[in-house]
Amino acid sequence: MTSPAADTHARNADPAELAKFGALAHHWWDPEHAMFGTLHRINPLRVAWIEGVAGALAGKRIVDVGCGGGILAESLAARGADVLGIDLGEKALGVAKLHRLESGTSANYRCVAAEDLARESPGAFDVVCCMEMIEHVPDPASTVAACAALAKPGGTVAFSTINRNPKSYLFAILGAEYVLGMLPRGTHDWSRFVRPSELVGHARRAGLELVDTTGLVYNPFAKTFALARGDTDVNYFAAFRRHG
Repeated sequence: MTSPAADTHARNADPAELAKFGALAHHWWDPEHAMFGTLHRINPLRVAWIEGVAGALAGKRIVDVGCGGGILAESLAARGADVLGIDLGEKALGVAKLHRLESGTSANYRCVAAEDLARESPGAFDVVCCMEMIEHVPDPASTVAACAALAKPGGTVAFSTINRNPKSYLFAILGAEYVLGMLPRGTHDWSRFVRPSELVGHARRAGLELVDTTGLVYNPFAKTFALARGDTDVNYFAAFRRHG
């Protein structure tokens, strides 16, 4: 018998991507790991930006779409939010649940697709986060529409992803994966990167209004990340408000 999760995998998830991250799942909470160390380093910037666009998080209901091992979900819960992390990677979710026991976080986790949760619980969340995910799915527009449907009217929907242009190929593929070794080779597929105009188009069709775009830049000399308003050439954040 085919499980509902397996059916979802075939709909808007790449089995190769799930397998790739699943094989590394036990490293999610290793801040020095080549794949996940970068997430640990940028996480404070992500949380600060989300709080900036969504307002104080305490008491808000948040869903973290593509939560992986729970790095962001735990940080949002630490701000007093009621957080649900969802993912289709069962191994990553297993790590998130195990770390929940160790950390005592209030974050909860489910193995469910954003599209399925949107049908089950439309308009249920004050804030919807989808960070470093849409460049890994076959149909980004479907994910964006699901995130929009999950948000309450007036709610915030926050994305982070990577622009698609020659500079992003130079920095995010050649630089990050081959020269600096910040990520394992093959982490990203440049053809799946999402231009801001494409993300805004998907969002507009889903009933979302753009409220902020901010870049995330890396200084290879200081080995530090920083938010950079107006510089969306490579990594960028985009926040939207749901109409209504």
